[in-house]
Amino acid sequence: MTQLPAVPPSLTLLNREQAILEFNRRVLAQAQRDDVPLLERLRYICIVSSNLDEFFEVRFADMLDAARDPGSGITARDVERVGAAAHELIDQQYSIFNEQVMPALKARHILILNHADRNEVQRAWVARFFEREVRPLLVPVGLDPAHPFPQVANKSLHFIARISGKDALGRDTRIAIVKVPRVLPRVIKLPAAIGDGRQAYVLLTSVIRAHLEELFPGRQVEAFSQFRVTRDSDLEVDEEEVANLRHALRSGLTTRHFGRAVRLEVVNTCPEELSGFLLEQFQLPAAALYRVNGPVNLVRLNELIDMTEADELRFQPYEPAWPQRRLPRGKSMFEQLKKHDVLLHHPFESFEPVVQLLREAVADPDVLAIKQTVYRTGSKSELMDLLIEAARRGKEVMVVVELKARFDEEANINWAERLEAVGAQVVYGIVGLKTHAKLLLVTRREGNKLRRYVHLSTGNYNPKTARFYTDLGYLSADPDLTADADTVFRQLASLSKFKAPKRLLLAPFNLHSRMLEFLGRVTEAARAGYKSRVVLKINALTDAELIQGLIVAAQAGARVDLIVRGACMLPPGLPGVSDNILVRSVVGRFLEHSRISYFRWGDAEDQEVLYLSSADWMSRNMLRRIEVAWPVLDAKLRQRVIDEALQPYLHDSLDAWQLSPDGRSHRVSSQGLSAQQALMARFGGESAA
Repeated sequence: MTQLPAVPPSLTLLNREQAILEFNRRVLAQAQRDDVPLLERLRYICIVSSNLDEFFEVRFADMLDAARDPGSGITARDVERVGAAAHELIDQQYSIFNEQVMPALKARHILILNHADRNEVQRAWVARFFEREVRPLLVPVGLDPAHPFPQVANKSLHFIARISGKDALGRDTRIAIVKVPRVLPRVIKLPAAIGDGRQAYVLLTSVIRAHLEELFPGRQVEAFSQFRVTRDSDLEVDEEEVANLRHALRSGLTTRHFGRAVRLEVVNTCPEELSGFLLEQFQLPAAALYRVNGPVNLVRLNELIDMTEADELRFQPYEPAWPQRRLPRGKSMFEQLKKHDVLLHHPFESFEPVVQLLREAVADPDVLAIKQTVYRTGSKSELMDLLIEAARRGKEVMVVVELKARFDEEANINWAERLEAVGAQVVYGIVGLKTHAKLLLVTRREGNKLRRYVHLSTGNYNPKTARFYTDLGYLSADPDLTADADTVFRQLASLSKFKAPKRLLLAPFNLHSRMLEFLGRVTEAARAGYKSRVVLKINALTDAELIQGLIVAAQAGARVDLIVRGACMLPPGLPGVSDNILVRSVVGRFLEHSRISYFRWGDAEDQEVLYLSSADWMSRNMLRRIEVAWPVLDAKLRQRVIDEALQPYLHDSLDAWQLSPDGRSHRVSSQGLSAQQALMARFGGESAA
């Protein structure tokens, strides 16, 4: 492999956590765009809240742990800077919610009514709702030595109240906690008859707040606040020390909700006395307190978006196209794949051909075996139901289930148990390595020989998310590619010594080194004056060695274009260091999720490669996960990937952001080309035809 020279020691990589927050700032900016439908603007605000929950549960929690280790390189000052950036982002989020989105919804006669905004008829309706639906589920807990501060689960919503007077036993118990039931909807729509011609909603917290004092007869509520605590939720299981990983994880799921507290949210009117008391109970510093000007947990406002009757305020429905010319409906998938490979570009093209391939495999008596990896497939999945049916029909079914797919552990454990119950062979991959690769392999008897068919993907086997994640799928009957896929499944099951596949690259074995090798070839070509180019489309760029390889290639004269949706630690545009590197991010209607690596080190046909992959350019993906990358060898399909999944994004001027050397990003333009819109128009026209 080509030896890469060192990057100047003065180069400081961007902070990963701040880069994640910067990505969320780009998402939040969607809520300010006049060309985005109004309810979708609210949805982007909800998405940011969901993203930040996971950020605190995992990334920030890990950062706090690292700051305790002197050898980690993470300092208390780093934590302070990230915390300050999170405060700034959340303040901006609520400002946009209160000052832009909600007034715009009100102008369209869609509004959330606070207690003070409700008329007498509406208050009477809310009172009846409270008595009938809410009060029977509320259990106020007064704090005393016999009733200490209750267990508060991760992200569960509560009220804290300071009440006057004495309790039933004459004691001066001043603090009470009331849990907001999770089983109740957080957003309640008022009947049209009392909405005054508007679509009017009340929040569950507003209903409880209006009747909070009724929970403490004979006493007065002097002060109160909603509060919500976010806890460290990363499941830690020593796989080498447990006899049964599935059982250990199921046990861990019950304790995940009560991990170490990392963030406390209260409303901005919460008295210092109450917020200080809560910080003390959760053993949190003052910097962990987030005062919000509005509902705590904006994620639940997705309910309002779903209930509102205003299609004109949502994105126009988009139906993914079936690739009719390449896979004519009604014809055997197997017969079509014998003729040519098929590239699928989701969500512009339908995920349905993948499901159809599995349907045919289950129904076909000549299909002998089906093997598939499962990372995130959801709690309801036709694909998993089909695998179960295949096993019931006596086919050999092997499923590699990743039990440690974060926040999907329970669903995956349940699928594993259902599969085992019908005789499928379920394996959990290799100890210490998450199986993130996406493969489906079908073995079929054809005459006197066996033939295999493979599906490889940059995304998950989840038809629901395939409608709003951009991903690339590849269907093939190529003997080398299918043999490689079979090798991967065999190694995952047998844990045998790694045998390098012919075409597939496999992490953690050779994917990282081959990417560095390709960067080395580009670097040598650039120094020799040959045409040299690197284009990446990935979700994250945080691996230091790969960043070094990119910078060295650019310094040698190669043109380097990076389309990085999320966290990027490479600082582009530094004079004399990375000024030949452009980093952009595209944030639009769909979540960019495909991973593409393109390298050119000359003009000859064999001096160009393009790989699709399940892996991002992160150390964990390259060195601590099972990931695959595969080359697109067919020249027409390779050009199609370039024309559809790279070039439009390099020229996007409407949804694109450009990264600055300091890690901040700015929107390229407020007009011009949108890659996603252009692709929808292109495939929509193809589908209509």
